[in-house]
Amino acid sequence: QVQLVESGGGLVQAGGSLRLSCAASGRFFSINAMGWYRQAPGKERELVATITSGGSTDYADSVKGRFTISRDNAKNTVYLQMNSLKPDDTAVYYCKTEWRRNSWSGTNNYWGQGTQVTVST
Repeated sequence: QVQLVESGGGLVQAGGSLRLSCAASGRFFSINAMGWYRQAPGKERELVATITSGGSTDYADSVKGRFTISRDNAKNTVYLQMNSLKPDDTAVYYCKTEWRRNSWSGTNNYWGQGTQVTVST
């Protein structure tokens, strides 16, 4: 089983920056794609950014040019650098990882518990 520990959320003024981290641990064969999603009050959870084990990235249009996703495969950790934050970025941010239990198994998805990001005007 895999566990995810998220950190780095908080309160920041508009225009400020935050860096989120999500570290995977536990017993698994591999960690594949990792990503960040967010859910604002009254809205559905949405993709923010994803990154494959090879480093290919994908971003929501709303964060392109402001957010950067990266990962350290040796530490099984994914990061989200968020710059030029806007009040609309306020949400609970969730880390998600695709993982494999062993070499012959398929992939599973696992979600972190979420970290609150609040951007004030």
